[in-house]
Amino acid sequence: MNRLIKIVCVLAACLGMLSSCARTDKERSKILKIYNWADYIDEGILDEFPVWYKEQTGEDIRIIYQVFDINEIMLTKIERGHEDFDLICPSEYIIERMLKKKLLLPIDRNFGKTPDYLDNISPYIREQLNKLSQPGMETTDYVVPYMWGTAGLLYNKQFVTQDEVMTWDCLWNPRYKNKILMKDSYRDAYGTAIIYAHAKELADGTVTVEQLMNDNSPEAIAIAEDYLKRMKPNIAGWEADFGKEMMTKNKAWLNLTWSGDAVWAIEEAEAVGVELGYEVPREGSNIWYDGWAIPKYARNVKAASYFLDYLCRPDIALRNMDANGYVSAVATPEILEAKIDTTIEEYSNLSYFFGPGNDSIRIDRVQYPDRKVVERCAMIRDFGDETELVLEMWSRVKGDNLNTGIVLLIFAVFGLLFVWVVYRRIRDYKQKQRHRRRRRRW
Repeated sequence: MNRLIKIVCVLAACLGMLSSCARTDKERSKILKIYNWADYIDEGILDEFPVWYKEQTGEDIRIIYQVFDINEIMLTKIERGHEDFDLICPSEYIIERMLKKKLLLPIDRNFGKTPDYLDNISPYIREQLNKLSQPGMETTDYVVPYMWGTAGLLYNKQFVTQDEVMTWDCLWNPRYKNKILMKDSYRDAYGTAIIYAHAKELADGTVTVEQLMNDNSPEAIAIAEDYLKRMKPNIAGWEADFGKEMMTKNKAWLNLTWSGDAVWAIEEAEAVGVELGYEVPREGSNIWYDGWAIPKYARNVKAASYFLDYLCRPDIALRNMDANGYVSAVATPEILEAKIDTTIEEYSNLSYFFGPGNDSIRIDRVQYPDRKVVERCAMIRDFGDETELVLEMWSRVKGDNLNTGIVLLIFAVFGLLFVWVVYRRIRDYKQKQRHRRRRRRW
């Protein structure tokens, strides 16, 4: 049965390739293929864009939309499968890798009568992503920044104090055994472990967060592995998406997660009477950036570029923020006005993002981190050839996830099964011997 299913899948894939190849350039010019993270856009925008595009260009367009859940899966489809997606949404380290491998096409900013909204992107975000630039290839000529945020600790205020989550030490505290969830992300786990291992050096100013998180030497990998294995007895699970739900149901008290997921969880928890908070520990953390890009094998660069322009309209950016909880890279007065919350007592310095004069804003600090938080964070770069070594370490950390009790139970079960099999064989052998003796008597 499994073999039949595999054959059917292969045939379906071949038919898909043939149908794709069979499309004429004229037919393909009316299709926009988008490959995005799940739950990462207001889906109403996908319905409305064709209408807007027709108004701007006089041309019809139909969207084919697919989702992925891991950067590497998306990269493999483009790099090895030569898939003809017109738009993809990679994270910063994959953007860097794709630039190195020349897998991206430049954005066509010839929008005719249509306003160019790409200039609405915050200069700060542009500056950060341009650190990934390659010789002759400036990142923001190939990438339109989309969402960004931090990695930090979501915590249950009933069981954990704010002071405790202001240091990564809480993840190694046996008090929280089986009450901690870790994001199933080798990069965030690696960064957290290596930062915590060098907390003293960070405090002394002898090393920076950026240097630590991007040190993938054998010595650094060994240190990260040691610290992650020490943390493991406290871990209730490695989660990709269920952490938010477990936190809102009081099943976990601490969760290393991303700021956008934290925004969602805090809102959901409040509705059921659970009070959650989110902090980026004082030692520092990862600050990440996602952006839209046009891959090398795209077949509709024009529609892709228009779609990127459309996403940078302030009203569209606000809708996407409301849909996924993350922070848009768009930094216009309309965005700021919509996000100011006068019920918040604390003020944040957002002059780095919205520009001079915005150093005392009442706004959601989980979504929009204060300048002091941003200054103690850094972007994790592409690990290059060392990626495999880090992945091997991550596999070793997660691979021995069974505790001693479970291991003993498994051995006991297998031992009983072995004894039972041996017993059955001896019994069957004796029965056969008895049958033979009876035949001889007859």
